[in-house]
Amino acid sequence: MDFIQYYVSKDFRYMLTMFIIFVIFSMISAQDSTWTKIDEGLFYAEFQPAKNKFAVGDSKITVIKIDPELFTFKLLCASELLQDSKNKEGLSVRRWSKQFRLIASINAGMFQTDYISNVGYMKNGDHVNNPLVHKKYKSITAFNPVDKKSSPFKIFDLDKNGFDVIKREYKTVIQNLRLIKRPGQNRWKSQNRMWSEAALGQDKKGNVLFIFSRSPYTMYEFNEILLSLPIDLQCAQHLEGGPEASLYLSHNGITIEKVGSYETDFNENDDNYAYWPIPNVLGIIKRNEE
Repeated sequence: MDFIQYYVSKDFRYMLTMFIIFVIFSMISAQDSTWTKIDEGLFYAEFQPAKNKFAVGDSKITVIKIDPELFTFKLLCASELLQDSKNKEGLSVRRWSKQFRLIASINAGMFQTDYISNVGYMKNGDHVNNPLVHKKYKSITAFNPVDKKSSPFKIFDLDKNGFDVIKREYKTVIQNLRLIKRPGQNRWKSQNRMWSEAALGQDKKGNVLFIFSRSPYTMYEFNEILLSLPIDLQCAQHLEGGPEASLYLSHNGITIEKVGSYETDFNENDDNYAYWPIPNVLGIIKRNEE
């Protein structure tokens, strides 16, 4: 009897072990299948939210995931790079990418009525695009660290991190409107205004996320959708809305072109399919190609 029980228990343990391995492998495979690989450390996915579908557009949300250990981030400003050209107020993301050999690019932030200055603080090395800190903007993107041991890219919450410290420790600093505070807290209340959205996020592993939705959402709804997606989102900031919201990628035979349109009280339609010129873009290149 003990002999039979031993082998039954042994077989059961083996079957249980194999079942656990199968479940873990299935979970990993399912997670990997969410993303399409473009290159080492570079992936994209399109998500169709089960809820909050809007009548305008397809309601899909595009996310490009970037490993900051393998890619270098670039802030390109018309105020720094284009003042001697006829395009002083900027280029489309496609033209920014092609002219400066970027793999992907997205809006760097909302700009002021001079069509040059970021609404929040913005500096890129010695070049300062906007020296003024916006009192209500609580999200800071920082990269190009002074100390190479620091995180190569991080989105900071200003109510948790001192601005002067961030500015001193990073060469490139961009202040924008916060959407989601670490760790995954929706900072918007319900409201009626909605727009196409370009956003920037970071996940639990430190990957940077370029996020785009042509279909308009209120920012409360948009944040709730993002937090429900399998992307491990920790924080996010608003980059631009409406027809100026832009995303472009061209690499290894894959091209992604996303253009915004709808914005409450400005462009309440889904008719825009042309990239608008923008003065400041956030782009990426491979680290080994700097």
